[in-house]
Amino acid sequence: MRVLVVGASGFLGGEVCRRASGTGWSVVGTCHSGDIAVPGVAVRRLDVTDRAAVRALVAEVRPDAVVSTPYRYGDWSVTADGAAHVAVAAAEVGARLVHISSDALHAGRPSPYSDDEPPTPVNAYGAAKAAAETAVRAVDPGAALVRTSLILGEGSKQIELSREALAGRATLFTDMIRCPVDVTDLADAVLELVDSAYAGPLNVAGADAVSRAELGLLVAERFGLDAAGLKTTTSTAAGVPGPGDVRLDSSRAAGLLRTRLRGARELLRH
Repeated sequence: MRVLVVGASGFLGGEVCRRASGTGWSVVGTCHSGDIAVPGVAVRRLDVTDRAAVRALVAEVRPDAVVSTPYRYGDWSVTADGAAHVAVAAAEVGARLVHISSDALHAGRPSPYSDDEPPTPVNAYGAAKAAAETAVRAVDPGAALVRTSLILGEGSKQIELSREALAGRATLFTDMIRCPVDVTDLADAVLELVDSAYAGPLNVAGADAVSRAELGLLVAERFGLDAAGLKTTTSTAAGVPGPGDVRLDSSRAAGLLRTRLRGARELLRH
């Protein structure tokens, strides 16, 4: 299997490269300005906003599968247009496409979201992720669209944000609820989907729904940090727009995949 990971310098993209290379697959990883330090992975520079460059690279590599992970918060040209460019290029060479989407495309509500629910974005980033899905599905109805949540793991932004809040240098919201997933679990799930024929949206998130504030307490417990200084508020009080309670029902993925999607409590309480 020859797989192209677009956005391989990112947290998830790098892990997908590591896991794919570890299985013996031939892996090519792209990056724009970052670095990829994964043994055995061929590195190529790529600007996903350049449609011609994306098509040329994919035509040259001719992968069996493409894992599309790039995004840039606040940049429609990367998050939405870039996803469309990758989808077109993958379709042109007949490659299997697994596109990484996000729970940010939902508005938030008390009940969990199922896999096939249409996007209801409430901010610009959510709208860009929703547009990306629309483009990918139009170009390649057979593509898998992985809707995931906060990604945990050593060096993840979520863990670092929790550490900053525990040190009193950041604030965590008590009313933003997500289903965090471990980066290795997510990467393994993505590779299972690469090697499958699953088409359409699939929720791939952790088993536990926790607020960002609760995640901070779990991080404190895991790393033996003092939770007394944890700064919390609500997103409403802070005037931060965005979805509040977004719980993904990942029961379909649990039945479909061999990879067990561990919850935040299991991940951080040992």
